[in-house]
Amino acid sequence: MHVNHDRQVVPCYIMRGGTSKGLYFLASDLPAEPALRDPLLLSLMGSPDDRQIDGLGGGHPLTSKVAIVSKSTRADADVDYLFLQVMVDKAQVSDAQNCGNILAGVGPFAIEQGLVAAKDNYTDVRIHMLNTGSNAVTRVQTPQGKVTYTGEAKIDGVPGASAPILIDFLDIAGSSCGSLFPSGNSQDLINDIAVTCIDNGMPVVLLKAGDFGLLGHESPAELESDQSLKEKIEAIRLQAGKLMNLGDVSKKTVPKMTLISKPLHGGLLNTRSFIPHRVHDAIGVLGSVSVATACVLKGTVVHDLLQQNFADGSVEIVVEHPTGQFNVEMEVSGSANINHFTIHRAALLRTARLLMRGEAMVN
Repeated sequence: MHVNHDRQVVPCYIMRGGTSKGLYFLASDLPAEPALRDPLLLSLMGSPDDRQIDGLGGGHPLTSKVAIVSKSTRADADVDYLFLQVMVDKAQVSDAQNCGNILAGVGPFAIEQGLVAAKDNYTDVRIHMLNTGSNAVTRVQTPQGKVTYTGEAKIDGVPGASAPILIDFLDIAGSSCGSLFPSGNSQDLINDIAVTCIDNGMPVVLLKAGDFGLLGHESPAELESDQSLKEKIEAIRLQAGKLMNLGDVSKKTVPKMTLISKPLHGGLLNTRSFIPHRVHDAIGVLGSVSVATACVLKGTVVHDLLQQNFADGSVEIVVEHPTGQFNVEMEVSGSANINHFTIHRAALLRTARLLMRGEAMVN
């Protein structure tokens, strides 16, 4: 933190990463201790307040996010990335999960900050995700050795087009919960509802929308206004958290709760995701990877719903969400047996854009 004209200021970038937006910091510009760092971030975001009117947050969990980046000392990574979810209406900051959307901006930020040397044409940035200890590689477009955000890639949930950022996730199965199926089962019964608890980069509980009397294509606003539904889903989430080795999740942002139904627009399946108390306007990056993984493995509630088998090898899973669809490339072998399978690859396309760089004023 620096002092400028008797004001405390913190250098930061505001970036869109995928369908999220947040503040990006160098680790050296923030206090290392959470007890000092978290109140600072709450102040900068304007939390707790539904509008975050006195800060830089956008009044929604998708726009109240933080990335803290530093040069890595690991042989298999260029930078370390810590994701923090700043609650909107509570004075809480959580490091309980990764964020694959904000991850999309980490590579460009690292290059812009000189943590990674840009190459001509494109630059691969190896990122160690501190939240879960797993790694990802992002390919950033760097023509003439400079980051560009201009391009023709489009992702649902974001207007216009930008430069593509390809993300390959490496060894993320069980990164938060210890195993892909942390309960030991491909299905569990919680409060008489069949669920699949899965963690391939993000702890997710999958539930059939029809089991709650829903069609599956209800809008996020409709679902958020249904207090009875939210109470039922939260009751299941609290129990699932213990099954998933996450303990008491009453104050945690994981697991995410995803309602599944038959596709509406040519995808493989349709989703509505509670994150965990608001409903996502799209679906999270790592959440979509966990959902896609459940699609290709027999015995899950998704497999029961779709009644579709996948041969070993590469497959593209198209996951529908409220504002479009998400394409995940999977490569799996042994998918017919949940005890003897291997997930070789999970990859997807995102975009990012630098919106502002400067100094954030500390209140």
